Amino acid sequence: MTRPKRSCTEPVHRAETAQEKPATGRRFPAGGGGFGWAIGLLFFLVWWWAAGYWQTGLAQELLVRPEIPGYPTPDWQAAYQQAAPKPAWREWLDVGYLAGALAVASWLALRRRSRAGLLLLSVVSLLWLGFWRKGCVCPIGAIQNVAAALADPDFVLSWSVVAIFLLPLGVTLFFGRTFCASVCPLGAVQELVLLRPIQVYRWLEDALRLIPYVYLALAVVWAAGGAGFVICQYDPFVNFFRLGGDRTILIFGGLLLVLGVFVGRPYCRFLCPYGAILGLLSKCSKWHVSIAPEACINCRLCEDACPYGAIHPPSQPLEAAQRPAARKRLTVMLLALPIWVLIGGGLGAGLDRALAWMHPTVRLAEQVRLEELAQAQGFPFPSTQALEAFRAHGRSKEELYAEALQLRRWFRWAGMLLGAWVGLVLGVKLVHLSIYLHRPDYQADRARCVSCGRCFWYCPLEQVRRGWIRDITEVVPPDRLPQAPLVST
Repeated sequence: MTRPKRSCTEPVHRAETAQEKPATGRRFPAGGGGFGWAIGLLFFLVWWWAAGYWQTGLAQELLVRPEIPGYPTPDWQAAYQQAAPKPAWREWLDVGYLAGALAVASWLALRRRSRAGLLLLSVVSLLWLGFWRKGCVCPIGAIQNVAAALADPDFVLSWSVVAIFLLPLGVTLFFGRTFCASVCPLGAVQELVLLRPIQVYRWLEDALRLIPYVYLALAVVWAAGGAGFVICQYDPFVNFFRLGGDRTILIFGGLLLVLGVFVGRPYCRFLCPYGAILGLLSKCSKWHVSIAPEACINCRLCEDACPYGAIHPPSQPLEAAQRPAARKRLTVMLLALPIWVLIGGGLGAGLDRALAWMHPTVRLAEQVRLEELAQAQGFPFPSTQALEAFRAHGRSKEELYAEALQLRRWFRWAGMLLGAWVGLVLGVKLVHLSIYLHRPDYQADRARCVSCGRCFWYCPLEQVRRGWIRDITEVVPPDRLPQAPLVST
């Protein structure tokens, strides 16, 4: 039998490669050994740097901000400042590109099943939405705009921002996370740097994937309370798109990209709040990317093709002796769910001081109070631009303290809801882990799958469909062959 020539982009799936494939079907390491420790250390450095920047950023609010000649000094005490409206044609262009890119990505992923096409669209989106549009306004940051508009009727929300926020959500309900596949510039830059992927331990991944839900709740609370847009402020890649910016954020983004060489899309999987929403909606999607174009033959060649931990292997039904214990475990987790919500709400209510500290009015009131205490005890207190602006404004301290106290009360209720949300997420996760699902074949996890198409090339049925091979016996070992090997027509 004559085999067709392969292109340089085609995965190596020769018969001898399949026969040499170990029984586990592993393509890349699972994060163990010395290499795994190195990746773990890199994980730690990324999170340590993020925590350090968080504290430094808050401390810098107490320092005098420089005035730049030729530019008006902003109102630093404003919770957020709305940018000047864009020209109408640019709004239509942004929304039009997003809608068109989503349509093309969905067609490439579900209909065309083209990994090369998705990669090309990723490059285009990175250039257009990333470097040309400077990563703003993106659906991720639009979460805060929508939250602020819902909480503050005076906040002006452009129709284009609403469209940019809702379009990926609507497409996800029908076609899965095709926005993440090749439209989001943050996902695109991470997809392109992933060169030596390793698997993250399942238990570690399950724990880290809870962080985006917490980040989402924090971003909504702070945006709704007028404390600022933290998603945009701590976006790790926007400074790369703008070719400059805060050095600390640039280093943080650089660390994430270095980590992304080995760990697939660390920001998308373990930080992105919009990805958390898309993951929930993707579970309910009408259509979704499948690993095989037809019925799975369980050849195991795709077993570890996904660097995002989104491929579930087949599982056998529980034995009769194991079912009572499984039902008992699930019952306990369901009964504990409201307890987790109550505990989270109670703990969250105690976070009012920490949450309110992000608001500039609360920070200003704290500075005024510290200045009063220092003066009463005869100690010098460094003056800041915020204090000078407050004294020049002529506003009374009592009014400032009253507003700060009112904000503290608001954030106490918001913290209670935030804690209840975190408790709900944790409880639902434990319930999900207690449910045993029977899977007869390899399936993509709809919540975790970003529709990148990496698994396509490792499916022999896909290679038959594309005409790369004629018979799946060329790539599937004899002991894994189905009863009737498929042949291309």
